[in-house]
Amino acid sequence: MKRLISFLLLLFLSACTIAVVETPSVNLSNSTPTAVPENQVTLRSLADRKDFGIGAAVALGPLRRDRTYSQVLAGEFNQIMPENAMKFQALQPERDRFNFKGADDIVDFANEHNMKMFGHTLVWQRGLADWLKAGDWTREELIEILRNHIQTVVSRYRGRIYAWDVVNEALDTDSSLRELIWSRGIGPEYIELSYRWAHEADPNAKLFYNEYDPGGWGAQSGQKVDALYRLVADLKERNVPLDGVGLQMHLRLDDAPTYEGLKQSLERLAELDLQIQITETDVRMGYQGEPSPEQLQQQASIYKDLIQACLDVPKCTGFWFWGFTDRYTWVSSFMGQSGAPLIFDQYYRPKPAYDAIAQAIQAATR
Repeated sequence: MKRLISFLLLLFLSACTIAVVETPSVNLSNSTPTAVPENQVTLRSLADRKDFGIGAAVALGPLRRDRTYSQVLAGEFNQIMPENAMKFQALQPERDRFNFKGADDIVDFANEHNMKMFGHTLVWQRGLADWLKAGDWTREELIEILRNHIQTVVSRYRGRIYAWDVVNEALDTDSSLRELIWSRGIGPEYIELSYRWAHEADPNAKLFYNEYDPGGWGAQSGQKVDALYRLVADLKERNVPLDGVGLQMHLRLDDAPTYEGLKQSLERLAELDLQIQITETDVRMGYQGEPSPEQLQQQASIYKDLIQACLDVPKCTGFWFWGFTDRYTWVSSFMGQSGAPLIFDQYYRPKPAYDAIAQAIQAATR
């Protein structure tokens, strides 16, 4: 009954201002979000009991202007990371001129709501500033630019960010080392250097490597799993300060991994004595109009398989959604339609996927 009352309140707040997914919310940035009651069963309360991380990527605009977004975020998740506010271009739009306003807002929100903050991402082939892409840099100049960026950012949030995605997507689609400005200009050692610089800036922060595979790291992802294993094993052998691996899960209904296939991949990586987290999870549905009940159930089944595989591997310590409501999803702007990929619909109503996730966490024997 308590959950029903809270849900109806959220529905009322949303319905007052929401017409379609792209419609902006009423500006409530000056209002303090109402906390979810402590005795209400949420994903956060269930995960806290299991000492398990349940997280969501945060879009800065909705966080600032949509009160319901902030309420659900603080009530349902115990860790957050920024979608874009900590990428290179956002933080250093001009050389040696840093802009931390957006990142600070997200870090402050996490601290105010007793949520763990995960930094994303220090080194990536995208999200780079125009001045960096346009420059004709020597190797020494690129080393100094990357070192300065990493250490400036990590030092600023020392003690407030518990973990960082240091390097993101260093492997190409064919599992070779991706060609990007850092690998071309510095060499493959840019990866090792990045972790050492980040560790110098905050020795207590957990440092992760984050990677994408279109097959979702199941049985069909053998080549990519092999390449990822070799990469992180080599870093570990050379005593590079690497603490964990993130496996991205941007999926469709027709390309998701099986529970067995994903669990096998997780267990293999766990042999390296690293934390593993399932990251950037969304499951797109192809449809015209509203998704059918069958599609919603299929989506829920995929979500349950993903989190169940993580819960069943002790080294898998967290599960992340890339966003949490269909109202705000990167898929809309990137692909022209949302595909309703997340666990809350555009009106913040929990979908069958939400219930599947909650049931899996509640039943876990961690």
